Amino acid sequence: MYTNYFGLKEKPFSIAPDPRYLYMSELHREALAHLLYGISSDGCFILLTGDVGTGKTTVCRCLLAQLPESTEVALVVNPRLSVLELLETICDELKIPVARGEKSPKAYIDRLNVYLLEAHGQGKNVALLIDEAQNLSLDLLEQLRLLTNLETDQKKLLKIILLGQTELRQILDQPGVAQISQRITSRYHLLPLGKKDSYAYIEHRLAVAGESEKVFSQAALAKIFALTHGIPRLINVLCDRSLLGTYVEEKYLVSPAIVEKAAAEVLGSVAMAKTGSLRKQLWMKVVGGLVLFVIVAAGFSYYFSGRTGGFSNPVESFVPIVSAPDTRGEEAGFVAEIGIPEEVPPEEELEKEVREEAGVLLQEGEGGTVVEATLPEEVVLEEEPEKEEPEEGGGISLVEEVAAGGEADVLEEVVVEEESLREEPEQPGATIHIEPLEVFELSE
Repeated sequence: MYTNYFGLKEKPFSIAPDPRYLYMSELHREALAHLLYGISSDGCFILLTGDVGTGKTTVCRCLLAQLPESTEVALVVNPRLSVLELLETICDELKIPVARGEKSPKAYIDRLNVYLLEAHGQGKNVALLIDEAQNLSLDLLEQLRLLTNLETDQKKLLKIILLGQTELRQILDQPGVAQISQRITSRYHLLPLGKKDSYAYIEHRLAVAGESEKVFSQAALAKIFALTHGIPRLINVLCDRSLLGTYVEEKYLVSPAIVEKAAAEVLGSVAMAKTGSLRKQLWMKVVGGLVLFVIVAAGFSYYFSGRTGGFSNPVESFVPIVSAPDTRGEEAGFVAEIGIPEEVPPEEELEKEVREEAGVLLQEGEGGTVVEATLPEEVVLEEEPEKEEPEEGGGISLVEEVAAGGEADVLEEVVVEEESLREEPEQPGATIHIEPLEVFELSE
């Protein structure tokens, strides 16, 4: 219908295994090489597996076209047979005559053995090629193993090639068919086409069909690969329907929208759902990877920040250092600063001692000058003590006496020696810091 519209000689995307349209990708060349080597060697079983629609049957047709004339092949395309039917089919393919009254497994095997010996004497190889071998029953597999026992002292007389889907490998891995698995001398699993090979596959088939101008856009090719995952049979079906849709819309270039519409028609909801599921899984993997990266990065950041003290509280982590009394200051003539003592005298007793010492210092002044002593911030004196401790509510301080016009001795210089500060024994581990006294002269 659309061949003349696009200038093609014939439909380029037929699902029939036409050897002319065989695109020999690297994978297909390797598969064909394994089959040719298995037939020419002294092996028993040659195994070729692959997913549905990957081109196993097409490779088989290409193999039959390249076999030398010295090789006789019996092809079985429907292996859902009984043992007797399988032997009858093999003899029919090899044109081995069997009398009607001798139709039994023993009669077919005897006639086949005679034929194989004659072919070996003529320098010929005989191969049995079974397509869709995943449908073989265990009884048929056992019968095939027995056929490989037809041999001479130098070589096997019959070579068996098994073509099947991925399930065939699982069947051959069962313990019951271990003898067959051990006799397989060549194995190859055919994978779907890659993105680059998929593009080349479509262009190859169009060129064989007589394409003169470009029909598929690059975006349409990318969409076809995304929907078919490189399976040749699905590519043929989708491309054929896409060309038909483009012809109906009277366009000359297949677009991604037309491919999407064609996929919904031919691939069905299951294939589309599978494609959507694959996309969802891909996005989930990407998002999961990003989340994992963020968590790991946050963990590393927290770990290294904690090591450098970035998250620690200096107030809560402060621990006062208590050291033993330092006696080196006494020997050098000064009081050394030490850590906080374990036991500190009550504030009232400490203030009382300071008051008494301050009162003695004030009485040592001479003349009309009053000396005022500056004490540390920790100790605050509300009243200056007199020579004798006044009673409660009575007595006049020396400063008040001067303000009243009285006479007071002037204390020209007050020297506080260390011995006066240490008249009373201090408790171990405690040191009182008293700043030097400043002298102020009060004039009348």
